[in-house]
Amino acid sequence: MALAIFDLDHTLLDGDSDHAFGQFLVDQGMVDPQVHKHRNDHFYQQYKAGTLDIHEYLEFALRPLTEYSLQEMLDARQTFLQERVVPLISQKSRDLIAHHKRLGDTLLIITATNGFVTYPIAELLGIEHIIAPHPEFIDGGYTGKITGTPSFQHGKVIRLQDWLAGQGFDLTGSWFYSDSHNDLPLLEVVDHPVAVDPDERLEAIARQRGWPIISLRD
Repeated sequence: MALAIFDLDHTLLDGDSDHAFGQFLVDQGMVDPQVHKHRNDHFYQQYKAGTLDIHEYLEFALRPLTEYSLQEMLDARQTFLQERVVPLISQKSRDLIAHHKRLGDTLLIITATNGFVTYPIAELLGIEHIIAPHPEFIDGGYTGKITGTPSFQHGKVIRLQDWLAGQGFDLTGSWFYSDSHNDLPLLEVVDHPVAVDPDERLEAIARQRGWPIISLRD
């Protein structure tokens, strides 16, 4: 038994749920279509380049939660999950999750995508534990802020260390599956780093270091 950790976007999902939710809000007419799409695409390019200011991005991504009622956002999210997220889940991802469950491993998603979007995705995937930027919720509504350290780049390691301390686990025999060079800090601390359909930078590093490279695309 060990800890099996998964990145979410472009790893277990064949796409980016964070960017997709922003586009969904545009398509639903819930945000200014030109401004929101431009900024959403701009932040996404910064993420891929490794230059994203996660605090600036989360302020942008969480703002719609403050502009609609909780029920309106929950209804929108449910539609988003069924129409945009379910089609991104490959059979190979489901098989990998099932493989680690058969081994008796503890499964954990660590993602930089905020929890409003990702907590129900973890449920869809049948993964009990998830670490994500946690949207602050006070007096029945979202504030547009997060609590604690964003789980992005080295922040994933910080959040994982806090989680391990609370769970009584360690990283002996641990796995981490990711597509992104942004996740190098965490890939470097587990026993079994695995590059999944990696970006160019991560693929080059994985080949240099002899890390397995796999695909979860059907």
